[in-house]
Parts: sequence; structure tokens; C-alpha cells
Amino acid sequence: MIAVRSLGEAFDPRHNSIGFLRWAMAFMVIFSHAGPVAGIFGGVDIGAQWGAETSLGGVAVTGFFFLSGMLITRSMVRSRSPFRYLWHRVARIYPAWFLILVVTAFLLAPLAWHHSQGTFQGFLSFPDNSPWDYVANNFTLILNQWAIAGTGGSTHAVQVGYDTWNGSAWTLMYEFACYLGILALGLIGALRARIVGAMVAGGLLLLSTFQALHVGDLGSVIQTFSNPQVLQLVAPFAFGTLVQLYIEKVPFDDRLGIAMLVIAALCWWRGGWFLFGQYAFAYGLIWFGTRVKALSRWDRHADLSYGIYIAGWPVMFLAAEYGLPERIGAFGYLLVVIVVVHVYAYLSYMLIEKPALDLKNWMPRWLARIRGVDPVAPSGGGAGLLVRARFLPLVLLLIVTTALVVIGVVR
Repeated sequence: MIAVRSLGEAFDPRHNSIGFLRWAMAFMVIFSHAGPVAGIFGGVDIGAQWGAETSLGGVAVTGFFFLSGMLITRSMVRSRSPFRYLWHRVARIYPAWFLILVVTAFLLAPLAWHHSQGTFQGFLSFPDNSPWDYVANNFTLILNQWAIAGTGGSTHAVQVGYDTWNGSAWTLMYEFACYLGILALGLIGALRARIVGAMVAGGLLLLSTFQALHVGDLGSVIQTFSNPQVLQLVAPFAFGTLVQLYIEKVPFDDRLGIAMLVIAALCWWRGGWFLFGQYAFAYGLIWFGTRVKALSRWDRHADLSYGIYIAGWPVMFLAAEYGLPERIGAFGYLLVVIVVVHVYAYLSYMLIEKPALDLKNWMPRWLARIRGVDPVAPSGGGAGLLVRARFLPLVLLLIVTTALVVIGVVR
């Protein structure tokens, strides 16, 4: 009898290809959304052509949430304190989000305005959906303003009802809400007493199954579930939590991994995605990420996946406003988008995200004195002026974001 290793034995948190998978899934979202944004692929998300339950972008988001559920649960269990866990999550999500809000409102949207109006005049004083309000209305991750000053009116996206500068970012508030859910479970000890955490995760998976089978009206009982997308996102996250809690019980087998990917593909093509397919895909994803070590250094210089994910739609939207799909064709349009989002994501990571991540374990002297512990310097080493200067773009971004939020509130 062949002994089967567990996922807990096989998974190496420092030597895996999850970074590559995140990068690939970010582009799955971009390619999928190129349909409605630019009018290619029949003008719809990839998957809608054959009536799939979810788009290619939806498949990728399932993967993102599953991996987050697994890794974030692991992070909370191993965190030194709930505050430190929350600080890590804030440092990873918010700085890059602030940057794309500012860049979209005051660089990309003005370029779209100039393309349609022939001048920048009137943009900053436009009364409806003002750029001055965009940051204030969206900085919390809850999107309260989608459009900016009527820009992008000539795009296919706006013509079919997607009048938004970032149609991918709506998932971020659910992602962060899941982080807070894990924090709550950690605070009550439900992750260390894992049977409690497993019961919560299993309950969410059961509710997702009821929704997929159209059993009852969940929205009439719990208002939050009146939006079906909530459980469609929470379920893979909860599955990731469940896998992490019992990682030493989960079998790790090549045959199973390949079989799960085949089942996932069939469910996406023929139906049953939310019943079986998403869980098969999740297992196949972590199997691939654990098994394929050759791609483990994919993001060793920079983790571009988050920047690509949140910048993809704005870049595609602006390129569509300038008529690139018609001028250079779908292939040329996508090639331009790929290059631009890579450049943006690299700059975002090096100037904003990496400095913010270097502060994850930072303990300033004043706080260390209050807590009676030793201070901890930011990661990255050194204390010279040039070393400290790497935080300047992040500090400036926080100042600008704060100013724009204040302006938006008092307007």
C-alpha cells in the first residue's frame, strides 16, 4: 500500500509557486474583463459565451479567496498578537489601494477627459462624481463612487452599463471583511480550538450549497446574503480556512491534484461550479502551488499580483477610451495593457507596497516604551538617510490621501 503524504507535510510556506499563481490569476481577471471593457471576446466576460456559472475572472477570484483563506488563517494562528495580525493586513491592502485611487482620479481620468473634450479645463470643477470626491468615497474599500466626471463615455463598458473606473475592486471589501472574520475567530479562540472554527467554516459552506441549489431564501433570513456574491466569495475563503485548520489531514497526491483540476474545468464548462467545481479548483490550485517548486522564485524581486489586479481595469478602461481595440486590434490592445500594468505594478510595489511591508513588524521607540518591550526597526536594514528615504513616497501618499479625504468630506 502506497503511503500518501498530507498537505501539511508537503506544503512549504517559503518554497512554493503561490506567487506565480497569484500573478497568473490577476491576468485571468484582466483577460476576462477585457470583454465588457473593450468590446472584445463578444463584448462579454470569458465564460459567458457558453453560459458558464462564473466568468474566467470569477474562477480567478475563487482562487484568490481560497489561498487567502488558507494563508490568512495560518497568519492569525501564528501571529504574536491580534493587533499585529490586523496591522499586517492593513499594511498589505491599503497603501496600494490609496495609490490606485489617487492615480485613477488625478492621472488616468484627466487623460480620458482630455481625449473626449480636447482640454483639461472643466475636469476638476465637474459637479457630479467629482475627482475630488473619488478618494474620499472609496478609501475605506467600500465603493461609493464608481465613475469620475462622466469620463469614458465612448467605451464599450459604459455603453453596456459598466460606468466604472475599477470594476475589479469591489471584491476587496469582502476580502478585508474575511480578514476581520478570521480576527474575530482568533480572538475567541476558535482557531486554536479548531473544531469551533471548522464548524463556522462548514456552516458557511453549507449555506453556499443551499444557495447553489436554490434551497430557501437566505436573503430573507440574513440580509447580507441577499447579494449572492457574498457567499460566492466567502465560501472559497472558508474552504481555505478549513483546509488550513486540518492541513495535516488533507491528502497530498498528484493523481488527486490532476483529477481535481479536470473536474474543475468540466464544472466550469458544463455546470456545477458552485457545488463542486470551486472546491476542486481550490485543491488543484494548492496542489500545483505545493508541487511545482520550479516557480517558487517567481516573485522574489517583487510581488506584482495585487498591483496588477487593482490597476488592470483602470488601464484597460483608459486604453479603450483612446480606441486602442479598434486601432491596433484585440491582441495589440491586450499587449499594451499587459506591459503598462506590469510597469505600474512594479513601481507600486517598489515605491509603496514594499516600504509598507517593511513596517509590518516595526515597533517605534515611543510605543515600545509604553509596552515595555524592545523597539524593532523597519525591515530592510540600515538606519541611514538614504535607507529612510525609501519611505518618502509612502509618507507623501498618505499625506495626499488624507488631504483628499478631508477635501471630499468638507465639500
